[in-house]
Amino acid sequence: MIKTCSIDDLKELQAISIETFLETFGQQNSPENIARYLERAFNDAQMEQELTQEDSRFYFVCCDNQVAGYLKVNVDSAQSEAMGRDALEIERIYILRNFQKRGLGKVLMDKAFEDAVALGKKTIWLGVWEKNENAIRFYEKKGFTRTGAHSFYMGDEEQIDFIMERPLEGMTVQDGIASDANPVR
Repeated sequence: MIKTCSIDDLKELQAISIETFLETFGQQNSPENIARYLERAFNDAQMEQELTQEDSRFYFVCCDNQVAGYLKVNVDSAQSEAMGRDALEIERIYILRNFQKRGLGKVLMDKAFEDAVALGKKTIWLGVWEKNENAIRFYEKKGFTRTGAHSFYMGDEEQIDFIMERPLEGMTVQDGIASDANPVR
């Protein structure tokens, strides 16, 4: 169900990155700003650099024999904010619209928790657009709390991303599955 991406997956990763970004943010932003962002964030050179970055990992989640979404996590120097060596960042977690509401976001989130615990991290964090209420609710259900904010540029428009964090104290990995001794409900 989860596959680690390699450079051989560049075109498929690029395609799902663009499609999920458009599905998520296309209606709330101008076509010009979306086009500028997509060209900057998902061009071949940028995607190749991200895929070969030692401190980043990409994963596909598959459903019905199709790639249904993906996850990008960063540690150390690859983090988009200086959160320290004890933190793992979830930079991207996207599910194609046709595959939403099937628990795949939880599968990817669990993979991020698993990586963080396996790497001995103490905190997991992410940035989420302040207007993405569905994502914010999902992260809150997973135990994340808002700890700050930073600017994100969509083309020439400055937007605000909430920084949300969750401590990993009490979380363990057994048989490749992260489990929380103090689950959040």
